Amino acid sequence: MAGMTEADRTMRTERLLAARLEDVARAAAGLPHGEAERLVELASVATMHAVELRLLGAEKADEIWHEAHVRHPELPDVPVEGPIRLAA
Repeated sequence: MAGMTEADRTMRTERLLAARLEDVARAAAGLPHGEAERLVELASVATMHAVELRLLGAEKADEIWHEAHVRHPELPDVPVEGPIRLAA
């Protein structure tokens, strides 16, 4: 996006991740566990890509994931060592 600063892109990415995890938590609530895990895995991969592209810091991403799990304890755990650890 023209005219968007790096800080603006980072903040936008943080908001998008938080919103996506809220959507995943709502959708996962009505799905079988395996399907819910798959949604979480896809969100995790997207998070790793955002970190790799430096659109999002690893620490902030971990914080957003932690907050999502606090708000939605039924959200399946990510099947890797946290959403960011592989990208860091």
